[in-house]
Amino acid sequence: MADEPLVLGIETSCDETGVGIVRGTTLLADAVASSVDEHARFGGVVPEVASRAHLEAMVPTIERALKEAGITARDLDGISVTAGPGLAGALLVGVSAAKAYAYALGKPLYGVNHLASHICVDQLEHGPLPEPTMALLVSGGHSSLLLAPDITSDVRPMGATIDDAAGEAFDKIARVLHLGFPGGPVIDRLAREGDPAAIAFPRGLTGPRDAPYDFSFSGLKTSVARWIEAKRAAGEEVPVRDVAASFQEAVVDVLTRKAVRACKDEGVDHLMVGGGVAANSRLRALAQERCERAGIRLRVPRPGLCTDNGAMVAALGAEMVARGRPASDWALSADSSLPVTEPHVPSTAHDHDHAQSHAQGHDHDHLHELAKDNLYS
Repeated sequence: MADEPLVLGIETSCDETGVGIVRGTTLLADAVASSVDEHARFGGVVPEVASRAHLEAMVPTIERALKEAGITARDLDGISVTAGPGLAGALLVGVSAAKAYAYALGKPLYGVNHLASHICVDQLEHGPLPEPTMALLVSGGHSSLLLAPDITSDVRPMGATIDDAAGEAFDKIARVLHLGFPGGPVIDRLAREGDPAAIAFPRGLTGPRDAPYDFSFSGLKTSVARWIEAKRAAGEEVPVRDVAASFQEAVVDVLTRKAVRACKDEGVDHLMVGGGVAANSRLRALAQERCERAGIRLRVPRPGLCTDNGAMVAALGAEMVARGRPASDWALSADSSLPVTEPHVPSTAHDHDHAQSHAQGHDHDHLHELAKDNLYS
């Protein structure tokens, strides 16, 4: 168990119900139920809609993952769940489900950090993470540069967005261009047919006195929106493909430039890129180009593992078990602003012992056995 722990991970931080099953660093199942179509008509994620979708999808998605992995819930060595950051209501659904399964099965529970999970998922594709790992995480809610000497206990923020995250900027520009939601994939597609040098959009926080590792995309977003509005006010056609390409280039230029600089400054010879925006084809290409020039090895998971998924949560949970990190207790709750410096939410030794003895004390409880037999066989 300690060498190759079998762990189920639950991810519900936003609009996707993800359930993954991992044995050590081997992915056995990755089941996802997305509610993105239910949010599209609102132009963004509606927390209440996301929470309801998680409730409806949770049990079927867990059952699908178990079937895909060819195991039963009793075979598991532990259950991990995203405890934060994310949407509070959505997180609570996942945490509640994980606690129920862990309690009924008598398995240890691990509340883990969403951002640390995005880093750890790369182990499923490229093997154990180097220590330390430099990671650029880019998504709809986060744009962060992180240094992780130990993914289970020591994650250090180098820089972060001070306003809009990169993915959020993609969605907002897509809305201005009437391209629908989510904006990232459609802008990526249109940008391939446009000229990235057609329009000189600004690069935020790249001056000599600016914070070297922080990001800002609010000014870029406003600049692009005003450029589009000016074209429309003059009765001119907006060159959508050129706008998409130029905007995208401004974003990925800043992201990759700062990430490579951080690697050089810290003496780290590799860079991991993750998060939903890491699926962007131009970000991958430019990161590869700049890393090769700098003698840095680039690690980017396949697109399906970059977006929110249960596999990444299971991967970090399995690493917690393998390294003997303390499990969380039954008082675990969601923390919408859980800092990245807390890769997981452990219990105190006393609380952990109490939680374990409490679970073991129920092993002979008739109702508990009945629940396990009916639901988790």
